[in-house]
Amino acid sequence: MPHVINAVIQGIVEGLTEFLPVSSTGHLILTGKLLGFTGDKADTFEIIIQLGAILAVAVIYWRRILNLLGLAHMKPDSGDVLPGSSSPRPEHKLNLLHLIIACFPAMALGLILHSFIKEYLFSPYTVLAGLVLGGVFMLIGQRKQAAVQAEGIDQISYKQALQIGLFQCLALWPGFSRSGATIAGGLLTGISYRAATNFSFLIAIPMMFAASGYELLKSYDTLNASDAGFFVTGFIVAFVVALLAVITFLKLLEKLKLAPFAYYRFVLAAVFFVYLLING
Repeated sequence: MPHVINAVIQGIVEGLTEFLPVSSTGHLILTGKLLGFTGDKADTFEIIIQLGAILAVAVIYWRRILNLLGLAHMKPDSGDVLPGSSSPRPEHKLNLLHLIIACFPAMALGLILHSFIKEYLFSPYTVLAGLVLGGVFMLIGQRKQAAVQAEGIDQISYKQALQIGLFQCLALWPGFSRSGATIAGGLLTGISYRAATNFSFLIAIPMMFAASGYELLKSYDTLNASDAGFFVTGFIVAFVVALLAVITFLKLLEKLKLAPFAYYRFVLAAVFFVYLLING
């Protein structure tokens, strides 16, 4: 049952790493290399399990999502994974325009550079470079954090949303980490750790749905009925693990900060670099 085992392993890796600042894409590429699971089917499988992880975070943020859609009402900065100290009259109220502004730069640039990225930036060595560069950027974000102007997510301005969106473009390099880029970028723009983290998770939903949907449309011909159990297994595992990871571990982000994750990335890159030198 090697395929089922691959599905479980990759699903666990995706669920654990998607919303941590360690790069899920980088981990999946490196894990796929270890498992010998590469090619078109592996690429499509990664898209499927990413959708499982997205669904998990959407379930956790369901109140905030309904509020953004005008289908529910919630107090400022409440109902998030990392609740902040709410203000009775926040200067800004998070709305869909904040998300659109934050997502547009990376979506547009990703569409323009899609072929280049897929052809040149998905090798193990470029991923290792992304892990190191992303880790350095995270350390810069933590050490050079600007004076906090937005303590809660509802205090984030349109300008700060755009700045985070521009930082998110860095994550188009596989291994850099979307959450690492947006959280560190948020710190540099004067957003608190909890607000930057909540905002990072929220904008992940439209970003990942768009990216995964686009990739799925391009690779749907690799799907067939015989692989249904394999894909469903990976999807379910990624959903459950991501759900547990967000609820259980992401609350530690505010205490741990970004440095431990950055150092983990350096160690991972070094270990895999040696592995690739030995095994080719």
